[in-house]
Amino acid sequence: VTPLVFAEAADLIAAHKLCGRDVVVVSASGEEIVAPIARALGATHAMATRMVVEDGKYTGEVAFYCYGEGKVQAIRELATREGYPLEYCYAYSDSITDLPMLEAVGHPSVVNPDRGLRREATERGWPVLSFSRPVSLRDRIPAPSGAAIATTAAVGISALAAGAVTYSVLRRFAL
Repeated sequence: VTPLVFAEAADLIAAHKLCGRDVVVVSASGEEIVAPIARALGATHAMATRMVVEDGKYTGEVAFYCYGEGKVQAIRELATREGYPLEYCYAYSDSITDLPMLEAVGHPSVVNPDRGLRREATERGWPVLSFSRPVSLRDRIPAPSGAAIATTAAVGISALAAGAVTYSVLRRFAL
């Protein structure tokens, strides 16, 4: 199974990268799933839910839940570490649960939003984007290696096609 990505998302990521912006994939999904997709997209960073591992085994405990305010915490920590001024950063989401993340940046946009997020975006005057052309990630974006695609395919991910992975594009500024 080859992961899918919306062609419009791939174009948007490419445009941000051409402008010299760092691309950060932010998702509530597990980092074991998100990291290979982020690498295949050429993202600079990936932030995702992390599980506790002891002696090479999952304990069932969550070390960090990258959801809601957790996403904002992760984004703020990364922004501080990397010197990203959040007022110049971009964020994209399809879910009302990401409202705190969208509020944390200067350039929020919504993509194929759920009803609640569409309402918020309309009230706030945020751009509402419609992505509708799923394409194979392998065909659209050259992966750094066959292993990255194989790893991603092995977990059977098509989250990007469903718009389930939220990503934030952050601009690196020379201060």
